[in-house]
Amino acid sequence: MAEHSDGLLPGVVVASFGRHCLVESADGRRRICHPRGKKAQAVVGDRVLWRESHDEGTIERVEPRRNLFYRQDEIRTKSFAANLDQVLVLIAAEPEFSEQQLVRALIAAEAERITPVIALNKSDLVEPFERAWARLLPYQQMGYGVLPLSLRLSGDVDRAHLMAHLQGKTTLVLGPSGAGKSTLINLLVPGALAQTGEISRALNSGRHTTTSTTWYWVDAERRTALIDSPGFQEFGLHHIEPMALAGLMRDLRPHLGHCRFHNCTHRHEPGCAVIAAVAHADGEDPVTANRYRIYTELFEELSQPPRY
Repeated sequence: MAEHSDGLLPGVVVASFGRHCLVESADGRRRICHPRGKKAQAVVGDRVLWRESHDEGTIERVEPRRNLFYRQDEIRTKSFAANLDQVLVLIAAEPEFSEQQLVRALIAAEAERITPVIALNKSDLVEPFERAWARLLPYQQMGYGVLPLSLRLSGDVDRAHLMAHLQGKTTLVLGPSGAGKSTLINLLVPGALAQTGEISRALNSGRHTTTSTTWYWVDAERRTALIDSPGFQEFGLHHIEPMALAGLMRDLRPHLGHCRFHNCTHRHEPGCAVIAAVAHADGEDPVTANRYRIYTELFEELSQPPRY
């Protein structure tokens, strides 16, 4: 474990609860650490420099982040994790997934230049899966990776399929309740739920409380990491400027710069290239009516003045 000249030790945050963090040092040992003073709260995935203090430690510094995946509503910001290679958005054929929520997660990833991958679970439910897969065809055409899974019948096939996309990377797993997130985590990291219980008790002084976000190593070499995130009902994008929205949607992006007006909002202006692409959905770089509807709804939402 390489010590800095000022006596600080490097580590990575692998779980957090309130103002407590669990920090893993290079030797694999984990300790509860507390941020010094009122410095910014560290999140899972942060590289930190910390100082040993008896059995615990103090986080002295959070290293600069490559990225931070987060959502923001009108009142608060919720950070999921930092320094990610990709976000795996897990949805299911049944119950029917919300395309609006999927789009929000993809936009948040694009804004931080994090690669998103979509995984569609429950391929064993033939008809619901076919319907859901058809809804995802535009996303495949945009270049998103879309993986079919059947975690209920989970086995070596799904594990090998997933590992081909996860190997050597740090991946945040995101998804609504009922999509199979716990099943996926346990398939790749046997005993993960028991590990979560131990972490929760350690960080919360014995009370059984689920940590908000937890880091798991998938391999013994500690090169492939999965970060489990809590479920959510809403995914706010209030940190995105309305005029930046179209540039974060892959199907709208090719048409930017081709409108008659340079400050086009792509909602009602004459000579708008995006509106023309919706009208000619069989042309090159199509924009579906559904995707365009989601764009206009999000633009309207992000244009509202804040309510305090």
